[in-house]
Amino acid sequence: MSRIVLGVGASHSTLMNTHWDKVVHTERAERFRAGLDAARDAVAAAEPDVAVIIGSNHFRGFYLDLIPAFTLGVGEVIGAGEAGTPEGPQKADPAFAQALASELTDRGTEVAISARLQIDHGQTHAIQYVLRDVNVAVVPVVINVFAAPLPRLDRCAELGRNLAAAIAEMPGDRRVAVIASGGMSHQLPWPSDWRDPHGDDEEFLVEAWLNGRGDWQRYNDRRREIITAARPLIFPEFDERFLSALEAGELAGYLDLDTAELERLAGNGGQEMRTWLTMASALGFAPGRKLAYAEMPEWLTGMGVALIEPALSS
Repeated sequence: MSRIVLGVGASHSTLMNTHWDKVVHTERAERFRAGLDAARDAVAAAEPDVAVIIGSNHFRGFYLDLIPAFTLGVGEVIGAGEAGTPEGPQKADPAFAQALASELTDRGTEVAISARLQIDHGQTHAIQYVLRDVNVAVVPVVINVFAAPLPRLDRCAELGRNLAAAIAEMPGDRRVAVIASGGMSHQLPWPSDWRDPHGDDEEFLVEAWLNGRGDWQRYNDRRREIITAARPLIFPEFDERFLSALEAGELAGYLDLDTAELERLAGNGGQEMRTWLTMASALGFAPGRKLAYAEMPEWLTGMGVALIEPALSS
């Protein structure tokens, strides 16, 4: 029987790779980086055989022609390599992933599957930092957090519960780390609803989201200009409350929020907190531990890192 040995939540931002020299709040940035290092050390100490990475996709592997609510990579896993993140084939475990998809379906979570999944920094940032020098296969789970309508938060929690139950039924005594990549609060300079873009930039982004399959690089330069020109909007009060709830084992209290309320509290980028809630649910909403939090306007995001160890009863 396999089992989850550790849960990790960690923010991502490609600006951490490309704009380190523009950081003003150096102490905050170093605090977050130290938190990532501590998370990496905890993962290494847990000695996982597989890391299930629950993340988002920023329209480099999924496009408006087809975006499932939940997708599991069951074959090749390929990093897009944007902004200094890992590129090309990543270490995968297709047999484990395919069996996991079947077990999830048996439990009522019919995830979409991809036998050749291209992931972007929504997953590869975690590979780059949280799994640095950890020789472990990755199984990506992609949650749609950007193309409305978005899956309900309670459905994400159900995915997490079923993920834990499915892992427990997997043969071979595999040790599994579950990593959530995304958030925390931030406002991205793109439409909260692709069906209602405002202005030339948002219309351009929707065009890229619709037509970028196999050609995302063609849109990348202007898209990057739009991102780097954005005015930071972070909600540190939300982030600190969320992390306090994580430490207290009370994240289930967030499941009643709807998409509009979550955006009001944490910005449209805060929709990525679905990944943290899914991970926490897979860990039984056990009490966790905050490793770091930094409000980083230079990276447009509230950057957090936390751990959850399995509940003793699990």
